[in-house]
Amino acid sequence: MKTFRRLIACTILLASTMLAQPPGAPTTGSIPDPATMVSHRVAWLTSLLTLTVAQQAQATTIFTAAANAAQPIHTNLATAQESMPAAVKSNATATITQLATTIGSLTGQLVAVQNHAQAAFYALLTADQQTKMNQTGFAGGRGPGMMGGGMMGGGMMGGRMGGGMGAGMMGAGGQPWMRNQ
Repeated sequence: MKTFRRLIACTILLASTMLAQPPGAPTTGSIPDPATMVSHRVAWLTSLLTLTVAQQAQATTIFTAAANAAQPIHTNLATAQESMPAAVKSNATATITQLATTIGSLTGQLVAVQNHAQAAFYALLTADQQTKMNQTGFAGGRGPGMMGGGMMGGGMMGGRMGGGMGAGMMGAGGQPWMRNQ
């Protein structure tokens, strides 16, 4: 009976730690570098659309250029978002307005980078590949957020291409400054 109770206690402890992990949480605790994300994305697109070697090379070039273009925007966006809690806590309304305008502008720049890359990729596809991409709903036209955003998901590249950083820079829970308060 004592062994049975220990087994139950261990099972409950193990189950609680497993349930505490968010779905799809990275096991290493870090986000892959942009080159790895581009590589994974191109591999996924190859399996989905049967890309040729030449298309894979072009896709890698397109998505790498977009990742490089988006990096300073992401950095500036993170800086603006990290400044928001202090502005909110001190009721600095002018600063809040300025930061919100900056965040909006930077988000718009990311959407442009994402969708320019997506358009360039879509243009290199054959008619059959475009049809398949349209049928699966991965044709793009979305803004930041994973599966419609994120760095390499639909966010960085537009659409729901997968492999992103999460639900955009602000995450699925909205503004980062509103969480963990």
